[in-house]
Amino acid sequence: MELDRIKAFIDAMAASDLAEMTFSEGGWTLRLTRGAVHRDEAAPVPSASAPRRPAAPDREPRLASRPKLAAATEAEIRSPMPGIVYLRPAPDKPDFVSAGARIAPGAVICMVEAMKTFLEVRADRGGLVDAILVASGDEVELGQPLMRIG
Repeated sequence: MELDRIKAFIDAMAASDLAEMTFSEGGWTLRLTRGAVHRDEAAPVPSASAPRRPAAPDREPRLASRPKLAAATEAEIRSPMPGIVYLRPAPDKPDFVSAGARIAPGAVICMVEAMKTFLEVRADRGGLVDAILVASGDEVELGQPLMRIG
């Protein structure tokens, strides 16, 4: 991994509210963290001031077919940066996760791409995927909910 690319990630993180960022490429993994903030203790991510693009009418969240859990046991996985979300590693590969699937903490659930840089988004907790709130190829904002885990 080139030093210029590492510096670009550091600058991108410094210009945002991210507490942690992980990037993998060609056998290298770069993990940047800010301070000793744990995800459970971090302040909620503020929503961006730019208006959100309305969802296409034919795109409904994919929900798991199981009873709704109490809100206290659910968590949203939010986008760590603005960009384009991809729910599968390649067009000819299956989705990283699907609604109703059980995932482990740290599992890759999607990727967000910005300026030809792909960032793996990982689950910060395990559980069942209650809903996938975006479609592959959607433009997402920093802090936008991507999935709901119960």
